[in-house]
Amino acid sequence: MIYGFNANEVFQIAIDIEKNGRRFYESAMEFIDSPDVKALLASLAQEEVEHLRRFTELRAQLPKVASEDTIWDPEHEMNQYLKMMADMNVFRSDVDVQEELSRLKGLEDALKLGIQFEKDSIIFFLSVQEATEEKKGRKFIGQLVDEEKKHLRRLSLELRKHTAWKK
Repeated sequence: MIYGFNANEVFQIAIDIEKNGRRFYESAMEFIDSPDVKALLASLAQEEVEHLRRFTELRAQLPKVASEDTIWDPEHEMNQYLKMMADMNVFRSDVDVQEELSRLKGLEDALKLGIQFEKDSIIFFLSVQEATEEKKGRKFIGQLVDEEKKHLRRLSLELRKHTAWKK
């Protein structure tokens, strides 16, 4: 079956993912001693708040067609498929955030988990961007991907800095 997601559905899941990303970054600061890494996590948490605001605004700007079904789907399989894809994201729910935080053993674990979260988000957004019908929706989803890539770069650089320091 070919799935065609509407941008409205994608933005709702993106908003949920960003909320949980903010929760993770704020909570992870409690496990970190490094002032530099705490500052990075605080900055990322604040950017997640900005993403939430921005994504909510972008979602409100979507044309009416962006909320309409793109294919006939009487069994709501498309929504189930979209939810399953999003559930693969490491921070799909607040429970997931708390469970992952309980496993952290230090700074490197926190950075690696943040990197995994950002990678998962990028993969999710790219997957649904390809399947989104309307051009404006695809453009907006592309903006989500760009934001997540910036986070991934920052976290990766910080991890590299801390692992190089240990060698």
